[in-house]
Amino acid sequence: MNFERVARQLLRALRAHRSQVQWSRWLGYQSNVAYAWESGRRFPTAAEALRAAQRGGVDVSEAIRTFYLKDPPWLSVYDPCTPEGVAAFLDDLRGQVTITDLARRAELSRHSVSRWLAGQTQPRLPDFLQLLESASLRMADLVVALVGPEAVPDVHEVWVRMEARRNGAARHPWLQAVLRVLELDRYRALPRHDDDWVAAQLGAPVEEVVACLAFLVETGQARWVRPHYVPEVFSVDTRGRPEISRALKAHWTRVAAERIEASSPGQFSYNVFTVSRDDFERIRQLHLDYFRALRAIVGESEPGEVVAVANVQLFGLEEVVEP
Repeated sequence: MNFERVARQLLRALRAHRSQVQWSRWLGYQSNVAYAWESGRRFPTAAEALRAAQRGGVDVSEAIRTFYLKDPPWLSVYDPCTPEGVAAFLDDLRGQVTITDLARRAELSRHSVSRWLAGQTQPRLPDFLQLLESASLRMADLVVALVGPEAVPDVHEVWVRMEARRNGAARHPWLQAVLRVLELDRYRALPRHDDDWVAAQLGAPVEEVVACLAFLVETGQARWVRPHYVPEVFSVDTRGRPEISRALKAHWTRVAAERIEASSPGQFSYNVFTVSRDDFERIRQLHLDYFRALRAIVGESEPGEVVAVANVQLFGLEEVVEP
């Protein structure tokens, strides 16, 4: 993706109906800074761009909440339109990914990324968008939360594809597992693609594998390169659609229950216990830390030999939502 072009389109969308000169004056600049920004002659920092959004009537804090689907802890400490807020946002999205790995994914200087996350310098808007995409794969969701789905043409195309893939994940919950099989060294070593072989690796119905493959090709997540399918998209982030995320969690929990009842191999454990609320929060944080560490290991693991599922569950038995 051309992040400089996305930045220009976003800045134009923030200006809306105003002339460039009018918008520049409205933002407090003496020069026609809107022209410089939108032409790509120079770019604002991410904090400047978010301040412009706020000045133009966008509730930036609410857009951040929409992106997270909750109040991130840092938002109660920092204004998101400040350099400190931008640094906190990016650092929070980074999670346990090292700065070196994040910079490599974003194809940006490790030194620059380190200084941005520390708040020592400020990223330009295109660099912020590029780092946001590398850290979360959801840059389009933030842009849509700021200016709507159609205001930034390049992002609109990406967002429509993301929504199609998310909706497909709800209809075909085996999608990600089928994609993972396509990454296996053993699959690539087959003389030719075999639907039954893929289904056998997952314990899934072969008709579901066929439907998943058709959808993966239709939405650009895989392509047919004779005699095999080749994955093009390696994950679909459903955090922006909580109802789909819940459906997928329920699906994999049901699969786990079926495997337990069938005495299938695996690590299936439980522990019912009583603890203080403070210790319950400590255990919850341990689960989050474990899951982040798991994702980091998966991201670096080679070769592709096993398709696996990790179900991480922790809940208070009194926390029941009535239907």
